Amino acid sequence: MASDKPIETIDWHTGGEPFRIVPDSPAAVTGDGLTVAERRVIAAASDEVQWVRALLCGEPRGHADMYGGFLVPPNDSGAALGVLFWHKDGFSTACGHGTIALGAWAVASGLVPAPADGVTDVVVDVPSGRVTASVRTSGGLVEDVTFTNVASHVHERGVEVETSRGTVTVDIAFGGAMYAVLPAQAVDLRVRPEDVTELIAIGREIRNALNDAGVAEHPDDPRLSGIYGTILTEETSPPESRADGSRQLRQRNLAVFADGEVDRSPCGSGTSARVALLADSGELRPGDELLNESVVGSVFRAWIAEQTTAHGRAAVIPAMTGTAYAVGTSRFTVDPRDTLLPGFVLR
Repeated sequence: MASDKPIETIDWHTGGEPFRIVPDSPAAVTGDGLTVAERRVIAAASDEVQWVRALLCGEPRGHADMYGGFLVPPNDSGAALGVLFWHKDGFSTACGHGTIALGAWAVASGLVPAPADGVTDVVVDVPSGRVTASVRTSGGLVEDVTFTNVASHVHERGVEVETSRGTVTVDIAFGGAMYAVLPAQAVDLRVRPEDVTELIAIGREIRNALNDAGVAEHPDDPRLSGIYGTILTEETSPPESRADGSRQLRQRNLAVFADGEVDRSPCGSGTSARVALLADSGELRPGDELLNESVVGSVFRAWIAEQTTAHGRAAVIPAMTGTAYAVGTSRFTVDPRDTLLPGFVLR
């Protein structure tokens, strides 16, 4: 699989979570006539695509928590671009922080024309559907991005899981991917940097147990089935009433996704799943706002953009605003004599 052709990437971060953009993606996923969801299936089965993913994600070019995306053609002319999201274990179905970074990059690079002052919608096709990054510019600079996701809904509540920390009860919700959600306090932990190692361990344990039990089957599309991550939450302060009668919820969370990766951002698809759960319980109403903080202190401001139905059940269209920044560009090369190709991870 080794090639002497350099691979160019553009690196951004959203709320501290990396997003490595690959404009010149492997040929196996860039052909005509395919949806992004179909391209993800091809990517997962392609030795070539998996090799490039491992090269860019694993050490020494990346690390166990690296994240990125291959740019691919959109499903049709209604979107500006398509993307296949990847991490150390494969290809995910959704990524809010990546969509925010892509929107910011598309405007900052001139790929999508935008006024010096205003809001520009960058429509992106992802494996779970069509999403929008609304990019706000001021003085020709990107200020922030609002990510509007696919319909998100509660999948199942009150699922008991036997763990090394005792029996816990989780709620499962879909926000472009399936998440198991529980308070960190339920496993005697806090959402804080010093607890991250233990949060990873219990997050992986819960995810694996639920997937072994097959409790997260998507009602329509088996490609979206399975628990993608475990979200551990805590309330940072009681809800505050605002002058217009709405409320602001202040919470913190950590998403442990794939096989033990930690999202440094508040997690866009995970925040979407949480908006669906909070809407279902009545804790988050139309007009209310969730300030969702990550383990590193970055914040997504989230709300219910629309109430709808999906798969015969109540659902919401979640939206959230965050910030993304460019951190550099890279030109990765491969020496075919390198015995550690395509790379490795130590977790």
